[in-house]
Amino acid sequence: MAGQFEATTEVDRPIDEVFAFLAAGTNDPRFSPRVQKITKNPEGPTAVGTVFTSTVKDAGMKTGRQFRITEFEAPHRIRWAEVSKNVVTADEGGYDLESTGEGTTRVRIFNVLEGHGIGKLLVGFALSAARKDADAFGRRIKAAVEAS
Repeated sequence: MAGQFEATTEVDRPIDEVFAFLAAGTNDPRFSPRVQKITKNPEGPTAVGTVFTSTVKDAGMKTGRQFRITEFEAPHRIRWAEVSKNVVTADEGGYDLESTGEGTTRVRIFNVLEGHGIGKLLVGFALSAARKDADAFGRRIKAAVEAS
């Protein structure tokens, strides 16, 4: 069983600034408490093919994650796919950004979660937790971008 969660927030920053913050990829620990650390390969600007490697903590367990950027259209769209092999993965995810006025930007984030092996039994719990936290996740993105 696969499923999607998403969050939308309004950020009081111009679209180019919001896009740059999110595209950096290494800012995730500033708004996602589950991300313990994250690195980017190769160094330099994010582009299609860039891989982010992170250590995350979910339900008390640390796992390694790798995400490859699959689409990158500044300043409106970023897409990724998880390439690591975990019991629950984000097979597709992304940000959609839209300018909503002078100095404001609407940000939508989503992830499609998929269970593998025993993860097929766990993905429903992961989706439920992600959906429950979605609005707060959007608020954390807003706060992190606005504080940058």
